[in-house]
Amino acid sequence: MGAGGDKAVALMRELRLSAQLQHAWVHQAWQREDTSLHPAALMLLSELDRHGECRPSDLAKRKMVDVSVVSRQIAQLAGAGLIERRPAPEDGRASLVRISAEGVRRLARWRAQYLEYVDRALGEWTDAELDTLTTRLALMNQGLRDALAPVACPPQAGEKRK
Repeated sequence: MGAGGDKAVALMRELRLSAQLQHAWVHQAWQREDTSLHPAALMLLSELDRHGECRPSDLAKRKMVDVSVVSRQIAQLAGAGLIERRPAPEDGRASLVRISAEGVRRLARWRAQYLEYVDRALGEWTDAELDTLTTRLALMNQGLRDALAPVACPPQAGEKRK
């Protein structure tokens, strides 16, 4: 890959730093909150809000983690009244989970704090700049997904594997 390889590695370093900075914000926000929830559980709550009711196994696939990880987070969220569970109609042994009204309220408060953080960081960017970067990163992420083994990274909801 030559010089292009160096540029790709530099890009991946910046993306890793961006993820670390976002992770640092999440932990700071979590420490300010009076909550027993782990930050990852709140991220799962956001995933449920975005994609709607689903099986825990589907959440695990989307998050690319073991279902046992999602099960622990679901237990935390259910204990806090932030999600609701019900038996899957086609298979009573399986369950479906969805965000509760209290979960929507809590998530809205958390998102407002997050948007304040992002606005401080990117407030001077134009909509066109944000759109361009978002589009390019989405294409890059799809390329990275496609480069993984199919079992390791299933397509996101609404996406088609090439």
